[in-house]
Amino acid sequence: IVRRGGPRRPRLVAGADIAYDRESGRLYAAVLLLDGETLAVREEAHASGPSRFPYVPGLLSFREAPLLLRAFRKLHVDPDLILFDGQGIAHPRGFGLASHVGLLLDRPSIGCAKSLLVGVHGEVGHRRGEHAEIRYEGRVVGSALRTRNGVRPLYVSVGHRIALPLARRLVLACCRGYRLPEPTRLAHIAVEKIRREHASHRE
Repeated sequence: IVRRGGPRRPRLVAGADIAYDRESGRLYAAVLLLDGETLAVREEAHASGPSRFPYVPGLLSFREAPLLLRAFRKLHVDPDLILFDGQGIAHPRGFGLASHVGLLLDRPSIGCAKSLLVGVHGEVGHRRGEHAEIRYEGRVVGSALRTRNGVRPLYVSVGHRIALPLARRLVLACCRGYRLPEPTRLAHIAVEKIRREHASHRE
């Protein structure tokens, strides 16, 4: 995993998310490609299939990565940056979904998790942009970042090929009035819509 560099002004930013349907045991993946400046959606790709790996905390990449990779292969253009609804190096093995898929695709990637998986952090100021280091086993593995005034922080960590300060800045730039950055927020909406549509067809 490379923890430096990264695109200062990414032209295309991808957001990726996965949904699981308990009844059918199927997984659904959505990847949305957004304009790096306007955050308008430029392309959308989906994939679905049966879950082939059991649910094991800390090993979700082995369950979700194959399907996400299938969705990424359907894109006509490679993203300059990928945001994942999951962890990067802020993970028990230092290798969460954002690191796993970022490494396999060899693209700059960031984990944007809604909850803290490992480590501790100090108090985060209440205003947008304020942050605190997440420390785990004696090293900095991410940042608790306030993306909107007064709402719970987002947990940002390096996935691959980007430095943490730049990762924070780019995640903040992708947040437009919501706690979650637009690429992962819209990917979540898209994948949940697909899951519901497939579920309704079974009824």
